Amino acid sequence: MAIVALFTVAFASQAEAPVWQVSKNGNTVYIGGTVHVLSDNDYPLPAAFEQAYQKSAVLVFEMDMSKAQTPEFQQQMLAKMTYQDGRTYADELKPETVTKLNQYMQEKGLPVGNLQMFKPSMLSVTLTMIELQRLGLGGTGVDAFYNLKGINDKKSFKYLELPEQQIDYLANMGKGYEDELIHYTLDDMAKLPTVMQQMKGAWRVGNNQELYNIAAKEWQQSFPTSYNQLIVERNNNWLPEIEAYFASAEIEFVLVGALHLVGKDGVLEQLKMKGYTITQL
Repeated sequence: MAIVALFTVAFASQAEAPVWQVSKNGNTVYIGGTVHVLSDNDYPLPAAFEQAYQKSAVLVFEMDMSKAQTPEFQQQMLAKMTYQDGRTYADELKPETVTKLNQYMQEKGLPVGNLQMFKPSMLSVTLTMIELQRLGLGGTGVDAFYNLKGINDKKSFKYLELPEQQIDYLANMGKGYEDELIHYTLDDMAKLPTVMQQMKGAWRVGNNQELYNIAAKEWQQSFPTSYNQLIVERNNNWLPEIEAYFASAEIEFVLVGALHLVGKDGVLEQLKMKGYTITQL
């Protein structure tokens, strides 16, 4: 037991990071797990990100982030994630859910009237983002950081999804169990500071099992439909694209949300099962 403990401590103390080198038949693709919103204190990022970045000619993101800033994208998102027929969330949610939601927003000083047209999926995302900003976590995430750096360094870019696809995934989040989604979101708010700290700690050292236990396990068990739509289906859609990168002469650095790399349905585990060699940097 003492020997196992020594190996565990020694191994864990190495400067590991959420970046992996994936190899097969002499070809390599780097894959990094990202957090979409961070604080200034989270920089500099683990050195492995820069190592993979310097060795890569092509950056691969979930979507083209520059398109997400366009008025067209914002209009499409509002069209799908807000009520366009005069209804409000009070027409879709149960009275007790509405009472709890309104009470929360009033306590936080949020403009209830301005948010009434938001569908439950949009409310869940918006309330979470507002709370993250309040906690100082509304700053530049890994994706945005390397997107800007890649533009300045004239890297090439590839994308795994269209912006419209991401809107559809978000718009369908919680469909059919809107009340449960809102209750889950509001209950999570009190735990958010602790959970985010734990998540970032596990993410930063690339501890995917711990990250799964903290952030994905309960989600998968409580809302399997949502988990399958937002994680499993997208992973499965991305896999052929990622495998195709091994045939190119250039080296790609794939940067996707960290939860896409955890668990048995994660991108890394699926690649491993297909015979690829996975090495954590």
